Amino acid sequence: MVLTTIGSTLIVLGILVFAHELGHFLLAKRLGVGVITFSLGFGPKLIGRRIGETQYQISAFPLGGYVKLIGENPEEKIKEEDLPRSFSAQPVWKRALIIGAGPFFNFFLAVVLFSSVNLFGIPYFPPKVGEVSPGLPAERAGIKKGDLIVSINGETISKWDDLSRIIRNSEGRELTLRIKRNGEDLELKVKPQSSTIKNIFGEEVSTYMIGITHSGEILIQKVNPLVAVGQGFIQTYQGIQLTVTGIVKLIQRVIPAKTLGGPILIAQLAGEQARRGLLSLILFTAILSINLGVINLIPIPILDGGHFLFLIIEAILRRPVSIRKIEIAQQIGLVLIILLMLFAFYNDLIRIFSPGGFKF
Repeated sequence: MVLTTIGSTLIVLGILVFAHELGHFLLAKRLGVGVITFSLGFGPKLIGRRIGETQYQISAFPLGGYVKLIGENPEEKIKEEDLPRSFSAQPVWKRALIIGAGPFFNFFLAVVLFSSVNLFGIPYFPPKVGEVSPGLPAERAGIKKGDLIVSINGETISKWDDLSRIIRNSEGRELTLRIKRNGEDLELKVKPQSSTIKNIFGEEVSTYMIGITHSGEILIQKVNPLVAVGQGFIQTYQGIQLTVTGIVKLIQRVIPAKTLGGPILIAQLAGEQARRGLLSLILFTAILSINLGVINLIPIPILDGGHFLFLIIEAILRRPVSIRKIEIAQQIGLVLIILLMLFAFYNDLIRIFSPGGFKF
């Protein structure tokens, strides 16, 4: 079990870091910027090989990676013949593309992974009733456990999500449900009532409901490759939206800071998904790739978003930000990232040593 956790964690992190750094690498090469080093991991080199001017290597600490470009540090000495190929000599738009390619490749990886899973079929809940809450509109209307809802107000229903959407958007208007029960077709009328529930962020929101849950049965919808890829783009977009919203809610303290997790949480989740099967591990990797892409775009110095911020300032002022100011900002950014990682690590330890904590 421990070997499964360690192995799956290294595979997942390796894929995410490789995709991110590959984005920087390919755009730099495509735009004529020289690449000195392509490294998976930080710290001392474990294995490596030089091909042309670039050193490709795997380093000791797997929690990240980097691509070192010619002239990336404005203070370094550059050979005169390499000046046109240096990063610092490129116009703002080229540097922005190279920086943005890392997060973009994380999003692209998510699309590829989601699409690959979709080719096996897209799981969904059928509109089959599980439990009926006593005293709520569904029970009063005569809806029973096991009923299959096939249409609402004449609109054919094939998935639970469609059923839920129509009820939520009903604004309390009466709905006509056509139901199949033990081979018999029935027509029932139900009026959704306004209720307050908690969303995935723990916030109380108002919605409309009739008091039923799905049966828990899962069906698989087979789709062609074009639909699978299209759904992959949709899932990635929704994942980006959810991640951004989650970060905003965290800043607003709607989501408790104690929910933040670090490497130990990632390892535990990776191990769990690996034991569930390959498809679960692929989906977990896609979600993590989206998170990595979004987090890297946060405008904190040393992250890609921080580099974007410096480029925006440079474009506005029409001159580079002073090296000294960049260094100070990056030092502050490094301290913030280290503190955040320590806090996440602390949360992981609290989870481990709490009753019913992590199981590896």
